[in-house]
Amino acid sequence: MDRIWLKHYPAGVPADIDTSRYSSLADLLEESFAKFADRTAFICMGRSITYRQLDDMSAHLAAYLQSLGLSKGARIAIMMPNVLQNPVASSAILRAGYTVVNVNPLYTPRELEHQLKDCGAEAIVVLENFAHTLAKVRDAAGVRHVIVAAMGDLLGLKGVLVNAVVRHVKKMVPAFSLPGAVGFNDALKKGRTLAFKKPALGPDDIAFLQYTGGTTGIAKGATLLHRNVIANMLQNDAWLQPALSAPPRTDNFLTVCALPLYHIFALTACFLLAVRAGGANLLIPNPRDMKGFVKELKKYRVNNFPGVNTLYNGLLHTAGFDALDFSQLKCSPAGGMAVQRTVAERWHEITGCAITEGYGLSETSPVLTCNRPDGSFNGSIGLPMPSTFISIRDDDGNEMPLGEPGEICAKGPQVMPGYWNNPDETAKVMTADGYFRTGDIGVMSSEGYVTIVDRKKDMILVSGFNVYPNEVEEVIASHPGVLECAVIGVSDDKSMETVKAFVVKKDASLTASALTAYAAERLSRYKVPKRIEFRTELPKTNVGKILRRALREETPRVLGT
Repeated sequence: MDRIWLKHYPAGVPADIDTSRYSSLADLLEESFAKFADRTAFICMGRSITYRQLDDMSAHLAAYLQSLGLSKGARIAIMMPNVLQNPVASSAILRAGYTVVNVNPLYTPRELEHQLKDCGAEAIVVLENFAHTLAKVRDAAGVRHVIVAAMGDLLGLKGVLVNAVVRHVKKMVPAFSLPGAVGFNDALKKGRTLAFKKPALGPDDIAFLQYTGGTTGIAKGATLLHRNVIANMLQNDAWLQPALSAPPRTDNFLTVCALPLYHIFALTACFLLAVRAGGANLLIPNPRDMKGFVKELKKYRVNNFPGVNTLYNGLLHTAGFDALDFSQLKCSPAGGMAVQRTVAERWHEITGCAITEGYGLSETSPVLTCNRPDGSFNGSIGLPMPSTFISIRDDDGNEMPLGEPGEICAKGPQVMPGYWNNPDETAKVMTADGYFRTGDIGVMSSEGYVTIVDRKKDMILVSGFNVYPNEVEEVIASHPGVLECAVIGVSDDKSMETVKAFVVKKDASLTASALTAYAAERLSRYKVPKRIEFRTELPKTNVGKILRRALREETPRVLGT
């Protein structure tokens, strides 16, 4: 279609980006390591590392990984929150010629085993706080090499105290046994004695496997090539550049990285975007500790603050946030979930910076559309990014007239080639003319702005994270006291939506608390139903299929109910 949105781009933003500048993410990283050697790259818990230090440590770890005899493209998992070891590990894996598999550290053993087996991970770097989960599934998952990091590994002398507090005072490290595991610092030390061999990498090599429920809820690895991620980083850079370069200028601009680095949004909008520009990332290991978060923010004047609605809302309701210095804040890119107008207005009132809402998916590296960073909040997901085509289509693949709803389909250099080892699922989401079917329903205005009017029919959005009813229902139905069940999302004033389960008992003595405890052992916390309603029967079609739609229609959708 005609790119009607180009006429409404901010001044200086190109219609297309040139992805040929870098052959791989390793080239991009090494360019910044050399160009910005003395600048601060990452800050965490009061400790900072420069680009030169990141260069050295990632090269040492890369050399160690290569010494394990892994073939080019081998999958290596990272199971850590936002700590300094995370970007070191990511950089090392990419530079060594391997594929990064990001893992949610809060996964249950069941979830972790599935992902590690599906991707064929041969090695993993895990923070010791979560090593007990890995210990339960390592043999079944077939992971041969384990590197265990401790919270204080890269914090210098302070790290000794941090590790003591984490392990013995707060007791945040459950007992685990991982025979043959190597400590993170030990791997770095050994790597210093080894020669790092830069592999031949190209744009079509796989950089990341980002696991997602896609449009079905079955966990699949979105195969992101080096060129996909490079493209989206360059698209984001081009889009935000007019705002970031506006006065007052700052060379070493500071990005708040509270979004988890295992999430594609943080990976692109925080990590890579800042590294290419020689900026610093302020890593927040536990953003749920809002008081601690605000205390940390007091130390800095930040320039870029990517987030999701619940993060912004939580900070706005935390004492002391309104007293922080936001005189240098230029961008507040938001995604992952819809931004509430009240949150956007309050954020702008307090910080003087408008929230710039965008849209994307793991399969698209992730950003497809974004609002102008110099505009005001409008409730849309913005304009298609440079080199991106958005087409609104009906069920038969026909393009809809402007203003008419249809499925949001996208084409661009950031779109994945497919799901890892899953051609059937890939075929379901890719059109004959190369568009990715997002499953979300939207409309496009005459100016090219896209607004979502509905989302994937059954997906539940909890604080920016996708929850798919199929997975939750499978776990609940496996309880011996359950006859049948159905799961939907209901509105919630804290997380936008929360999970509700409707259950028909097989065992009359089954209680909601017992079922919740059962689910909590098998699902990440945000997937566990917070509301359980027992019924004698569930609505069904004439062929016996449970009607989630009927349950949604009869369930109140008022916030807080």
